[in-house]
Amino acid sequence: MNFSFQVENTNDNARSGILLLPSGVKVLTPVFMPVGTRGSVKTLDSNDLDHLGFSLILGNTYHLYLRPGEQVIKKFGGLKKFISFSKGILTDSGGFQAFSLSQLTKYHKDGVEFRSHLDGSKHFFTPQKTLDIEHALGSDIVMPLDDCAPYPAEKSRLKEALLRTHDWLQQSKTYWLQSGYAQTQALFGIVQGGTDLQLRRESAEFCSSLDLPGYAVGGLSVGEKKTEFRESLQACLEILPKEKPRYLMGVGSIPEILDAVKMGTDMFDCVLPTRNARNGQVFTSAGKLNLRSERLKFSEDPIDTKCHCYVCERYSRGYLRHLHKVKEITALRLSTYHNLFFMKQFMDELRKSIVSQTFPAFYTEWMNKNW
Repeated sequence: MNFSFQVENTNDNARSGILLLPSGVKVLTPVFMPVGTRGSVKTLDSNDLDHLGFSLILGNTYHLYLRPGEQVIKKFGGLKKFISFSKGILTDSGGFQAFSLSQLTKYHKDGVEFRSHLDGSKHFFTPQKTLDIEHALGSDIVMPLDDCAPYPAEKSRLKEALLRTHDWLQQSKTYWLQSGYAQTQALFGIVQGGTDLQLRRESAEFCSSLDLPGYAVGGLSVGEKKTEFRESLQACLEILPKEKPRYLMGVGSIPEILDAVKMGTDMFDCVLPTRNARNGQVFTSAGKLNLRSERLKFSEDPIDTKCHCYVCERYSRGYLRHLHKVKEITALRLSTYHNLFFMKQFMDELRKSIVSQTFPAFYTEWMNKNW
């Protein structure tokens, strides 16, 4: 399989590197992946993603399985051809949907039973079926089925989730190798354990023992305290192999990214930049800005005077506020484009700071902004 990861520079524990995907796409790390839940990043298209410069996005296995169905996407030659995106795609497993749609799911020893949020129909995901769906989608990086326990949870529930996740990961690796999927797709292991540091270390040890192409940390940024977030992530990163990529799932706020990179994380995804944009909140070099604010009514300034995206070069805060207030679709698109432009530039500058050995100063500067 044409997959590799090389750490090029380090600044204390922060690191920059190159991820080579099975399709031949090169991804510079640290990297932020926009979320394309149903085959598109909401309000944008693949042409926008190309202009923004993203080389890796995330697709949602559960939602794509329900609509349009993996066989439809397979008929088109995979998700990349279906959405006309030539770069890299990572697909999740449906494990997080079992967590977020818990009232519609039921755990069993050999898989998860879903009741569709669309029509109530029943579906059953096993570790093997999950990989079959992801293979039909044709993603570069595939995530195994896991059990993401809620926060807070009793230790018995965390332990149950851990054992289930480990069992399913072992099954996933065996099937990934036997099916031949390992020739074209990279399987990552997922570390669970909630905020229990002992379980986090136990899970990291188990996942590392399977010698997979990469590793993800799941089950964080689900409501825990900031100190719990940092301690739980640190417990995982101290054990996960340094020569493999480390992916922090579902995390996309600037402070959390900074803390995670400081500890040695390489990959991130989150709906935060796009969801917040649709609600009128945009990111700037000074921190967050609410475009629906009354004080912007007469503002002729761009969202951010230091930003060079076409939205900032052409439109005023006052106009964008108007679009949001009257609920014009254009408001969602322009704000989303700006936020993803911001995220791409932020990650590029973050990477440069690691290369130039100035990450500590970069970290302090950005942590002190209005987030």
